[in-house]
Amino acid sequence: MSSQPQPSRRILNPSGTNDSPQAQQYTKGELNIDQLHADPTKQFDIWFQHAQDEKVHQPETVTLSTAELPSGRVSARMVYLKEADERGFVVYSNWGTSRKSQDVASNPQAALTFWWHELERQVRVEGPCERMTSEESQVYYDTRIRGSRVGAWASQQSKVLRDRAELERQVADVEKKFDGEEKIPVPEFWGGLRVKPEMVEFWQGRPSRLHDRFRYTRDSEGEWKIDRLSP
Repeated sequence: MSSQPQPSRRILNPSGTNDSPQAQQYTKGELNIDQLHADPTKQFDIWFQHAQDEKVHQPETVTLSTAELPSGRVSARMVYLKEADERGFVVYSNWGTSRKSQDVASNPQAALTFWWHELERQVRVEGPCERMTSEESQVYYDTRIRGSRVGAWASQQSKVLRDRAELERQVADVEKKFDGEEKIPVPEFWGGLRVKPEMVEFWQGRPSRLHDRFRYTRDSEGEWKIDRLSP
């Protein structure tokens, strides 16, 4: 028998449940197949609009997950969804130095996860990625405040910095470069990434963890089919 001490196991108590050791129950809604639109992008629009109407905090916040090949190492980060239509779901970022850009270069598959606590709802999207053109990205880039446009040029995202002062010097250099110019071109290394959905899942929390889950996938004819999944 091993004489090595065994680590103590800590079972975490859930928060926000009046100090009960039991997990919070989800009771705010239910989801049935007859409530779903035949097109998942239109169904997302319906849910997203509802989230906005119900004052969900920043419903555009989404986890973008990517994985590097051949190692298979996964990374995830919170980003903002900026566009969504029948072509896919769009986020914007640095695609020259960021970890996500390295992952996508070796493996174009990605996943998005939305969590809307106030409604006890989750949406998951999986599919291949495509870079948007500079012309497409410029349209969104022009809507950003000047500081954010300058920051996109200045930040070598995910690169090691000596200190905060180094970043501030980079920002100052870009400010000098574009001094007096209001129309700043989008950097070649920055822009939109579109996740083209091959799978979309809508999840509604229910009591006793018996959640309602519906998954959209393409059938052999390229049409969307909907399956209810076990929780």
